[in-house]
Parts: sequence; C-alpha cells; structure tokens
Amino acid sequence: MPELTISPEKVGFLIEKAREFDVKDAAVDPDSGSNGTDDEMIDVLEDTGRDPVVHEITGFIDALSEDEQVDLVALMRLGRGDATIEEWAELRREAARGRTGRTASYLLGEPMLGDLLAEGLDEFGVQPSGERITPIH
Repeated sequence: MPELTISPEKVGFLIEKAREFDVKDAAVDPDSGSNGTDDEMIDVLEDTGRDPVVHEITGFIDALSEDEQVDLVALMRLGRGDATIEEWAELRREAARGRTGRTASYLLGEPMLGDLLAEGLDEFGVQPSGERITPIH
C-alpha cells in the first residue's frame, strides 16, 4: 500500500471546508438590504466572491509543503476515478509534473472536491480524523 505525505487530519479539514464551499449558490438577491435574522441566514449560502471559506482553503493549501500539495491533487484524481490505488505512483508523478503554483485554485475549480478527497482517502483505507484542526500548522 502506498504512503501519503499529507496527514488524514489535514485532508479531513480540507474535506470539511470544501463541502462548505460546494454548497454555495449564485447570489439571487445581492441588494436585499435584509439582515440574517430576517432571511433565516440564507445569504450565507450565496457565493458573492468574498467567501471567507475560499480564503481559508487557499491559505491552508498554500501553506502545505510541495509533497502535500501533490498528494492532494493525486487524492482528488484518485477519488474522481482517474486511476486506481495501484497506480498511485503515476498519479503523484502526473500531479507533480502539472504543478503551476496554483494548486488551491485548481482544486477549488473541481466540483464536489470534498467528496472526491474523501473517496481518495477511502481508497487508502483511511478515514479523515474527526479531530478538529486549525488552518495554522
């Protein structure tokens, strides 16, 4: 079984944050003038381009080592079904070759990123820890 350079706790944090990001929807009433109490906090699910979750995910990924970032991309591709666990070394090589310094943007552009990362971890027989971590290492 191949080894991961990124910890399951870090991947678990990203899964949680990516799922928060994935539920966002296009803004339907950008100038409503109402407050969160009046509209039952529905605006929180609208993507206004100023999403703090995006900034949190981007900062977290940017702070990871190069090997950890390569693992994230390879895990996402594994979860997407691009290859099998037996082809992990090749997935990592492809992810490393394709590095552009924009790993966070690349990953955030993938629909259902949280689910794909979870599927990738599952291929390793690893579950993300339920332990809460902070984005600062």
